[in-house]
Amino acid sequence: MKALILPFKDKVPAIHAETFIFPQTSIIGDVKIAKHCSIWFGSVIRGDIASIFIDEGSNIQELTNIHVDYTQGVRIGKNVTVGHRCIIHACEISDEVLVGMGSIIMDGAIIGAQSIVGANSLITKNKIFPPRSLIMGNPAKVVRELNEEEISFIHQSAQHYIALAKEYRL
Repeated sequence: MKALILPFKDKVPAIHAETFIFPQTSIIGDVKIAKHCSIWFGSVIRGDIASIFIDEGSNIQELTNIHVDYTQGVRIGKNVTVGHRCIIHACEISDEVLVGMGSIIMDGAIIGAQSIVGANSLITKNKIFPPRSLIMGNPAKVVRELNEEEISFIHQSAQHYIALAKEYRL
């Protein structure tokens, strides 16, 4: 089984050669994925009506759905970890963010750099969070500022998935 890479109208996904796309993944339309990223089993990235950009070193884990709306695309920064079974919709995730499993980030939301979104959190429409935030809840709110150890963990998580994806390529 291979990944499904589909053009939509005149837009063709652009995936860096050093990015690993796992089987049973669908990438459609106006999607750009930078180097050292990994898109894990069963994820869907659909840039049909607006663009999606995933920057260097980011990983999108199993069964995550990324989509856009007519007025806004998706931007995922460098060294971002998006956990299993998330929904990322028409929003911006800044550099070095960890999005916990099962979280939903809605239209117009912005997650500041070096933040953690706790598992199963709901980021509501147009909500903006500052850098270095621990964000949790339904609806989500800032619980506190992250410490240096937690920020280091975000970077370690991204590096771990870069290395793990390389092992699958061997």
